[in-house]
Amino acid sequence: MRRPHTLKTFEVFASVQGEGLRQGEPTIFVRLAGCNLRCSFCDTKRAWGRGRVQTVGQVAEDVHRRWRDFPARWVCITGGEPLAQDIGPLIRELRRDGSLVQVETNGMFDPRPAADWYTVSPKPPSYAFRPGFRKKAREVKLVATRELTSETVREVRRAFPAATPIILQPQSNSAWSRRKAIKLLEGALREGLENIRISVQLHKILNLK
Repeated sequence: MRRPHTLKTFEVFASVQGEGLRQGEPTIFVRLAGCNLRCSFCDTKRAWGRGRVQTVGQVAEDVHRRWRDFPARWVCITGGEPLAQDIGPLIRELRRDGSLVQVETNGMFDPRPAADWYTVSPKPPSYAFRPGFRKKAREVKLVATRELTSETVREVRRAFPAATPIILQPQSNSAWSRRKAIKLLEGALREGLENIRISVQLHKILNLK
């Protein structure tokens, strides 16, 4: 008898998508535990090492419980780094139930599961990502850290199709990070780079999870 597929999860919760092009949409979040990068500016460090092992069926049931009071169409699998685990069976289970599935990833693992939406956020110092994301990414998010440069914005913009938005997101809602994002946007405009925009973290402004 085959053992059921398991994932190391941190939490499942209902909220609105606070970042990127889907900002403001009601969403059920599945946060997986563990990350291969562990960036110093990460705002979910609590998910790096802790977590519990659950079967795909148990995770899906956790999502269903949230649906009863918050029937959101979208489910976002995030982390940590979700693609460090085999999330294919979970995506298939959620889509069978009629959900649309977004995956938020740093781009260091191949985008093999057939998700409805990939948000790719390459991280310093290399800002590397797997080539498959050039076609799979629906949006690319660059966190406006102190390390992010105009040269990196230029390189990432040129690495993706022109139709794929590049989103500059302040590291936090602090003044220096907002100014950094605006400065990078202004520099990109002067260079003639297109389809670059700024997005703040709405959930933090609204004090949501």
